[in-house]
Amino acid sequence: MSIVKPFLRWAGGKNWLVNRIEEYLPVNFNNYYEPFLGGGSIYFYLKSRGHIQNHAFLSDLNTDLIETFNLIKTHPNEVIERLLLTKNEKEFYYNIRSEEFEDPIDKAVKFLYLNRTSFNGIYRVNMKGEYNVPFGNRNLAKIFDIDNLHLGSGLLSGATLHGMDFMETLPTIKKGDLIFLDPPYTVAHENNGFVKYNQQIFAWEDQVRLQEYIQQLIKLKAYFIMTNAAHESIENLYSNIGKYAKLKRPSLIGGKGAKRTEYNEFIFTNI
Repeated sequence: MSIVKPFLRWAGGKNWLVNRIEEYLPVNFNNYYEPFLGGGSIYFYLKSRGHIQNHAFLSDLNTDLIETFNLIKTHPNEVIERLLLTKNEKEFYYNIRSEEFEDPIDKAVKFLYLNRTSFNGIYRVNMKGEYNVPFGNRNLAKIFDIDNLHLGSGLLSGATLHGMDFMETLPTIKKGDLIFLDPPYTVAHENNGFVKYNQQIFAWEDQVRLQEYIQQLIKLKAYFIMTNAAHESIENLYSNIGKYAKLKRPSLIGGKGAKRTEYNEFIFTNI
């Protein structure tokens, strides 16, 4: 089977890691968990390659994201039919962005459309919870890969999706399960700054909670793989939970004035 690609552009996505993730997998594992789903690149890769043989539990604190995944899973044809009516045009973009939809499928279409046509694939809302990313002016031959959406729906069909905090996954995790963790990065790569936007959604206190969560995974004898910023504070917080290494990755999404270059990231695991 061909590798299914993420149908969302997602800041901090792990497309760069898929060609190396197999180096870190256990020989066998039971259920699969991904509590910071984002664009889902690791899940789609592992499922496409047949590595996930048992049940998958996919979750994220972003409920709009999870509802969109659920509708791609359960109503792909209806979602795709409406996606095909969208246009990669500035006026159309701002009309959709300002519209408040009641129908769940329309909400999913809005989420997918804005994600594909916005500036740099950023998911950002203001204090009122309104999506406020500007139009991206992206030169797209087509907005959506419809075949890939159908394939993605098929791979999601056997998964359970929930909008929840990562801590809420603990009660169902058992010995031998694999948990892939890709939290929003709280600190910037290899410098002393904080990631300004991520501080609002994943503060340093959440990194501390995640370290405690991983300690619980170890007690349960579950496997974990976690990526995080290559920063001294992260190394100090997590260095006692297993082995870790630095991996180079390209910077794919940058804001105003950002340089697209290579960064180091940490990968932690007990495998």
